[in-house]
Order: sequence, then C-alpha cells, then structure tokens
Amino acid sequence: MRKSSALAFLGLLAATVAPAAAADWTEIAGALGKSGTEMPGGVYRVGLPRSDLHVTLDGVELKPSLALGSWLAFRFANGTGMVMGDLVLTESEVNPVMKKLAEGGIEITALHNHLLRAQPATFYMHVFGHGDPVRLAAALHDGLALSKTPLGNAAPLANGAATSQAIELDTAMIDRTLGAKGKVAGGVYQIGIARAETIQDDRMDVPAAMGSAEAINFQPTGGGKAAITGDFVLTAQEVNPVLRALRESGIEVTALHNHMLDDQPRLFFMHFWANDDAAKLAKGLRSALDKVNLARS
Repeated sequence: MRKSSALAFLGLLAATVAPAAAADWTEIAGALGKSGTEMPGGVYRVGLPRSDLHVTLDGVELKPSLALGSWLAFRFANGTGMVMGDLVLTESEVNPVMKKLAEGGIEITALHNHLLRAQPATFYMHVFGHGDPVRLAAALHDGLALSKTPLGNAAPLANGAATSQAIELDTAMIDRTLGAKGKVAGGVYQIGIARAETIQDDRMDVPAAMGSAEAINFQPTGGGKAAITGDFVLTAQEVNPVLRALRESGIEVTALHNHMLDDQPRLFFMHFWANDDAAKLAKGLRSALDKVNLARS
C-alpha cells in the first residue's frame, strides 16, 4: 500500500473508532422536559424540586431545596452517555415510577428514606443509566410523568428582575467554620465539599456534581437557628467516626445506606437532621468533616 493510501486508511479508521461527540444538552433537555445547567467535570445537572409537596418535620416546613430536590446529572465519557440521580417520591408514586423506569432500561440503585418523622413521608429513589443520553432522558421523563414532579421550565421574571439571594443566616460564619464556600438556592444555604479520591461507578468517573460530594444544607428557622440536612459520603472506615461526631454534637443520624452499586471506592451515604443554633450545628458538622478524606484546595 502506498504511503498516501495508508495515511488515508488510518485517518478513516481513527474517525470510525473515535468516541462520538459529546451529547447535545439541548436534546437532553427536550427529551426530559426540563433544562439544566452545565457543571464542572462536563456534567449537565437538572434540578427537579418537588415544589408541589408541603412536608413538615418537627414543626419545620421543608423548603424543596433543603430536602425535596429531585435531580438528574448527565455526563458523556468513554464514548457513551451516563446518568445518575435521586428522585423524591411519595409512597403512592414509588411503584408506578419504578416499573416504568425499569421498562425503559433505567437501573434502580437504591430506595430509602432520608428523613424521619416527615409528614407526609417521602422516599428517595436513586437511578443509574448508560447509553444514548437522549434515550435515557426520554425514559426518565416517562417515569417521572407517573409522579407529580413538576416538569417544564419556569417563566422568566418580568423586566429581568433577579431572585433575592438574601438569607437570615450568618453565612460567613458557616463558610469559615466548615472551610468551604456555599451558595443560596431557594431560601437554603447549600454547601458541597468534594472527596479527595476520584470516584467511579461502572468504571466511569463520578464528579462531585453527580452526587459524590459531601452535601450540607441550612434552612433558617428564626432567632439564629437553622434546620440542617444533607448527606456525608463516606468510606467504610469513616462511617462510625462520623456517626459518633454527629451524635455527640446533637445531630440526628437518620439513614445510612448506598446510593450506587458498582462504586470504587465503596461508599456509604449518611443522612442527618437537626434544628438548633446555626453556629452550634456548624461546629458539629465541622467535627464530622474532620473525619473525612476531603479534597484540599
């Protein structure tokens, strides 16, 4: 074979075996029925807050962004699409949604509570899928359609008005105590802290935006107090040191379980709840974070 022909053949071969181009997020949004935001790590994350629900716990009405935020995160890597997420469902929604998702090729990796004593009770269905991301989005849409999860995008605010980001919390104190910077979302102060390790599931990287980071949420409840919830992402060796640190600080551990099936390293997710002085709770959370192998900036 002549050199020019050989080069042409190699170029054709490379084009054939090269990974497909990254997914078009617009197509995913269209199939799902809700648009999202591109996040670090090449992740497209779609928030699906259960704003239709009115859930109370220990006299506190939970804002959707505190503990009722369904979400899905899409990523394109190794020539294929991947989706992970957490769906907030009522008891009557669990089985219809699960059946439809399973029929559509979506794997269910966990089903459990995150909270105790909440009225009405909510359940959390963790999902995983790989393949054509648009097909995955369509299957997830069909499953969510059997719940009352609000789909569609909110209408833009008139005259370009911005949503107020004011919150009745000393967020500077929280940042300083936890050693991380948070953000206000839906009346809740949210903080995410990545682990030091690279997390994988099904041999694909799981960036922080796909649910592998420590998640801590503060909702102000008046008089310098806050309700806190979220989850610690832990290795087996970290579980009981973190549990003891939380309990010693008056923070209730409400659930301990997996969210993934084929994760490396193997991870456990510890959910928590308290409603108390915000500074006291921040110190308690800091004592727990000190037991975790966190990424350092």
